Amino acid sequence: MPGLLQTRAYPRALIDNRIPPLDEETVGERVAARMERQAILTDRKPPVGLSFVLYEAALRSPLADREQLRRLLEVSRLRHVALQVLPFDRAFSDALMGPMVLVEGPDHERFAFMEGAFASELSADPGVVSRVTERLSMIRTQALDPDESARLIERMVNQP
Repeated sequence: MPGLLQTRAYPRALIDNRIPPLDEETVGERVAARMERQAILTDRKPPVGLSFVLYEAALRSPLADREQLRRLLEVSRLRHVALQVLPFDRAFSDALMGPMVLVEGPDHERFAFMEGAFASELSADPGVVSRVTERLSMIRTQALDPDESARLIERMVNQP
């Protein structure tokens, strides 16, 4: 689940569950930093356009409680945010290789960030950015549209 979309409990559970464990002060600092970055959702004037695709498995994780799912719905209602869900039955191997982020700066420079279990990579290399762009484009074509995604999350919130 991307940090911008997380409730306070979600990153705390992730960060607090590391091996080897981190001290409480470090956990608190990292959770606070994630929460501070969420200001981009509401404080930027003009707002930054954001698009997210979440794999259905992330929504069905024990960490994605009703509070977290409601947070996703809340963010998805912002005019400058598009949130899509990639269902289990539409996933393909390239979509499951880990988190990816595309960023375009104010001077239209583009960066790709890929995150792995033991290493992350930030690249401005046009070839890398192109490959990540293509991968994300294919994932978006398989994902539910934003309205369908919101309906799926709403059903999950309302499940007994």
